[in-house]
Amino acid sequence: MRIAIIDESAARASIIQEGLATLEDCELFVITDRRGLLARIAQFDPDIVLMDLGNPSRDVLEEYFAVSRALQRPIAMFVDESDDESIIASVDAGVSSYVVDGLAPNRIRPILDLAVTRFNAFSRLQRDLAEAKGKLAERDAVDKAKRILMDTRGLPEPKAYAEMRKAAMNQGKRIVDIAEAIVTAHNLMGGI
Repeated sequence: MRIAIIDESAARASIIQEGLATLEDCELFVITDRRGLLARIAQFDPDIVLMDLGNPSRDVLEEYFAVSRALQRPIAMFVDESDDESIIASVDAGVSSYVVDGLAPNRIRPILDLAVTRFNAFSRLQRDLAEAKGKLAERDAVDKAKRILMDTRGLPEPKAYAEMRKAAMNQGKRIVDIAEAIVTAHNLMGGI
């Protein structure tokens, strides 16, 4: 496992390193400079990112949230103080664990595990949502194509669907591909 530790303070970064000392097969990369942060993180290609920000200004916090949005990895962020707005922003930025005043070696491992678990759960939900939206879009295309066949050819709904299914089988395509072709052709013909 590759873990990037981002902290401008080497002393605080060592606390995180101490908390991860018991992990086997683990490569740690410590980044103490904010300049070119995203590129430097990409260079290490970590599996997990741990950020210790101490007591950041609003601008610094927003900068790290932007990095979080771009990474698409489990991220645990440690801060000394927070407010409701920062917590909401961290969730929106995809931070898996946002820990306030909790930087201690014995807490690092459970927080890391939580960040990974939450990231994986959220990723699963996003995949499921994308799949559901895709299926709804396909169903909508099939329904539109059926309506077009029903209106233009005077077919009943079961017959319109059977015609699309037959065309899909004959052409080795999915029904949704045939439906989309029907809708596109209909739109090109001016919705006759």
